[in-house]
Amino acid sequence: MNLQRCQYQAVGETVYAAELDDGLHVYVMPKPGYNKKYVTFATHYGSVDSHFKAPGDPAPVNVPDGIAHFLEHKMFEKEEGNVFDRFAALGAMSNAFTTYTSTSYLCSATENFPDCLDLLVDMVTRPYFTDESVAKEKGIIGQEIRMYEDSPRWRVRDNLLTALYQAHPVRINIAGTVESIQDITKELLYRCYRTFYRPENMNLFVTGEIEPGWAIDRVAARMPAQGGPRGDIERLFPDEPSTINRPTVDEAMAVAVPLVLVGFKDRDVGYDGPRLLDKIVYMDILLEVLLGRSSPIYDSLYQDGLIDERFAADYDGERDYGYVAIGGESRDPDLLRERLAAAFAEALDRGVDPEAFERVRRKLTGGFVAGFNSPEYAAHNFTLYRFRDVDIFDYLTALGRATPEGADERLRAIFDPSAMAASVIRPGGIPGRA
Repeated sequence: MNLQRCQYQAVGETVYAAELDDGLHVYVMPKPGYNKKYVTFATHYGSVDSHFKAPGDPAPVNVPDGIAHFLEHKMFEKEEGNVFDRFAALGAMSNAFTTYTSTSYLCSATENFPDCLDLLVDMVTRPYFTDESVAKEKGIIGQEIRMYEDSPRWRVRDNLLTALYQAHPVRINIAGTVESIQDITKELLYRCYRTFYRPENMNLFVTGEIEPGWAIDRVAARMPAQGGPRGDIERLFPDEPSTINRPTVDEAMAVAVPLVLVGFKDRDVGYDGPRLLDKIVYMDILLEVLLGRSSPIYDSLYQDGLIDERFAADYDGERDYGYVAIGGESRDPDLLRERLAAAFAEALDRGVDPEAFERVRRKLTGGFVAGFNSPEYAAHNFTLYRFRDVDIFDYLTALGRATPEGADERLRAIFDPSAMAASVIRPGGIPGRA
């Protein structure tokens, strides 16, 4: 095991990295003087990975939608009881979450950290599923799915992805559907676990007042022996047309004020690494320049009462998909959509203002550096970017090489009117304007 020390002077942080014999990458970012210690143990496995070919398997397999999220839930249940109770007895907080592309297990503690670290590694590396517990979990997750379906803020995002995408599984709720989870079995859970929870597909990140060599040795000693063939997992996706699925999804729900999300489908996909990082940086710059609180567009929409302070814009970009989502509550979602479309058309004609570009670049630099004061921010972003084949600390380098001309190119690539769709949640089923 070779322990590497990487010093990042721009943010005042040092990360120690080691690849264990079984392929697991362990990272430690010491934070002297911090009482809290925080650890994430994550696998590059999310809800979109429903069609795959594992190393050594003769043929690909399709699994039910929602199985990655289902598996996350089941990892907390062991033969001796629920692991949540054992973390609580140690005075620690534990949780987990599944995204479209990853599953992360986390623990935060100010005391008993060695025992907490052992428990987290044991929990993630020692699955225990029974037919009875799987059947019980279907009812629990079925209720969770219904809760999402009844949540306007969840529905408006899900409906936007349905509008933007025709075939890619990002259009399906991370938890799946009540119907799809009925096909999940103990055997399928073990198959997905054996495929995606292999050490070489995972990483573990620890931060706090911790001695790096101790933490890495402790994790290495706790990892169970691995069997089976190693190699790359072949993740299979349907061919996604470049066109959107439909321009609008309009739904009525019990809301006092309409919700609207305007989205743009990113057709420039199929890569990760530094090229993906550059795109993410440009998207961060563009969304702040065009829609940040100091932008003319935001001020105009706010002054006219079409948005409130919760108005937001974000970009979610991975190797095989990407999209922009813009919006929030609005008293007139149709007018907001029209005003946003007109604002983007004007931006395409005008291009990116170099002064605004530089101002936003400085703002993003400061926000990035400040973010590492938070152990949670450091752990989750480090992991997320590693699965994109990117070092999170290269974000500042990408910011430094970004140019207004590059932002103009990205503006035209992303905000194509033909790639635009909208999702609207209205109170009482009020029909949209023609």
